[in-house]
Amino acid sequence: MTALDVALVGAGIFLASGLLAIALPGRITAALAAVGGALVAGAGLMVLGGAGNAARALAWPVPGGAFDLLLDPIAALFLVPTGVLGGLGAVYATRYWRDAEHPEDHRRVRGAFGVLAASTTLVLLARDGVGFLAAWEVMAISAFVLVATDHRVAAVREAAYVFLLAAHAATLGLWLVFARIGAETGTFGFAPLPATSATTLTLVLGLCAFGLKAGFMPLHVWLPGAHASAPSHVSAFLSGVMLKVGIYGIVRLLSLSPGAPPGLGALVLLLGAVSAIGGVAFALGQHDLKRLLAYHSIENIGIILLGLGLALLGRSLGHPAWVVLGLAGAMLHVWNHAFFKGLLFLAAGSVVHATGTRQIDRLGGVAGRMPRTALLFLIGAAAICGLPSLNGFVSELMIYLGLFRSAGPDGAVLVALAAPVLALVGALAVACFVKVYGAVFLGEPRTEDALRARPAPTAMVLPVAALALLCATIGWAPPLVAPMLDRVVAAFAPEVNVSSIATLAPLGALSALGVALLLACALAIAWRGRAARQARRVSTWGCGYAATSARVQYTASSFADTLVQMFGVVLRPRTRAPIIRAALPSPADFETHVDDVVLVAVTRAAFRTGARISGPLRMLQGGRVQIYVLYVLLAIVALLATFVPLDATLESLWGP
Repeated sequence: MTALDVALVGAGIFLASGLLAIALPGRITAALAAVGGALVAGAGLMVLGGAGNAARALAWPVPGGAFDLLLDPIAALFLVPTGVLGGLGAVYATRYWRDAEHPEDHRRVRGAFGVLAASTTLVLLARDGVGFLAAWEVMAISAFVLVATDHRVAAVREAAYVFLLAAHAATLGLWLVFARIGAETGTFGFAPLPATSATTLTLVLGLCAFGLKAGFMPLHVWLPGAHASAPSHVSAFLSGVMLKVGIYGIVRLLSLSPGAPPGLGALVLLLGAVSAIGGVAFALGQHDLKRLLAYHSIENIGIILLGLGLALLGRSLGHPAWVVLGLAGAMLHVWNHAFFKGLLFLAAGSVVHATGTRQIDRLGGVAGRMPRTALLFLIGAAAICGLPSLNGFVSELMIYLGLFRSAGPDGAVLVALAAPVLALVGALAVACFVKVYGAVFLGEPRTEDALRARPAPTAMVLPVAALALLCATIGWAPPLVAPMLDRVVAAFAPEVNVSSIATLAPLGALSALGVALLLACALAIAWRGRAARQARRVSTWGCGYAATSARVQYTASSFADTLVQMFGVVLRPRTRAPIIRAALPSPADFETHVDDVVLVAVTRAAFRTGARISGPLRMLQGGRVQIYVLYVLLAIVALLATFVPLDATLESLWGP
């Protein structure tokens, strides 16, 4: 049985867990999903461990003749988080989204989640364009159903429709990409591309189409609302896996064209810098816990693009070390982000489940009531900030090393732009998670919502603990993943002749550093515990005011206000302050808001414009099939008339 067979069986079990949700209880379907996830992740590890590529063509009655499947190291790397978060998310949902608590929609949520995990697996395995797009569309529709779970709320409906619009726009773009690949190679699918100007245009179109799914700025319009509106285990899968499917498409497409121009690498690098800084800046201004984590997904997609842009520049300019360090760092960050962001979303979901609110400033003191969740969230926060001894530090260090190696005549601009960006993003991420952890878990409960918190059930804690263990394992033993990353680099750029990532990055030293920091933390905790037992408790001097309350503490908004104002030109914060005229004023509220400029100014304006235009055009929707067939024919003629001359013009201008 090949690794591809194992992955297909896992996808089938995922699908069965979704389809059988109509009749079976949640624990049984969750067990099925856990088995499917283990098989899918195991198949990926088999190939990354050296089992070799596996391919198969399945016959089906669709033009093109066969559903081509391929499992190579690139697909295998993305299969691992798909299996891990698909299985753990289903287990987590047995208590987070219990059948008894959600009698109206628990079957729909479990069913759509199983279909989402299965279709995502098939997207990663598909090599044929028709099969890829079919699985892609099933993935998009099932995700839409999950985002719209709480569809009675207007904001949730809006987020779901924005997601659906972005998903269909991406699908339309991918049809165009595969059509152009077919015109250049004769194959409607992933096929090696010639080094021409027409190919460059195809790569840029693919970057935009897959970028809508990856969610980098400014194509992120669907992401914050969808992540915040969906159930938390769905948010973990959307952030940890589905965004990476967009990254997978970009990596797969770029691997087909070794002759991509340096300008494309510079474009990817620029998009990564904008997304990384923009994502963390918008996260600083958020009041909603899950929406804040969503913007950090944009930030980490930006970090991945920084590594990928470095690899593309290295490939174009003939610097193998840039390729290895950039691509290995980016691909390892795919894993790392999936694990620590899945951890954070699931831990945040436990807090939301226990308190009934996502508003950060309505929480506080949760660590005393949910100590296990607080500890696990702290591990995830340290990992996402790139602190030493955890996995985020390892992948970001690889990208740093690649950027530093690029210093010189070819890479001076690259270093001046990207290295400080990565450093700034890390510092802002630390500030943001200090704000989150302090406001949510430390201090005193601010409202009755926080007082309701109770320890999360074991079924919700164990998946989070498993992800924390993965974060620690990669951070403490990075040499374990080095051979896997080498195989991914070889599949992406087989012409690069570098023996191993271990020769370019001090992975052994990172293991020693992780162990040393772990021992130091253990000693510090033991010393603190001994000092606490010996200390004598007395009240502190409070300037003559001994009484206090939960309101006498920093809010998350006030903590981040200085940094938000620093990025005020981009964030455009809005403040609503009370006007005080009387000596003894009545109670009033002080509020600050940071709206997404792209979402508000572009997306909603586009919806309003579309609504105005669609009114007069409704006459075209007459309900007659013959008219619709004519529309399709006219569209095909228009595409042929547009893009065939365009390719010829580009060839005449730029040469073959």
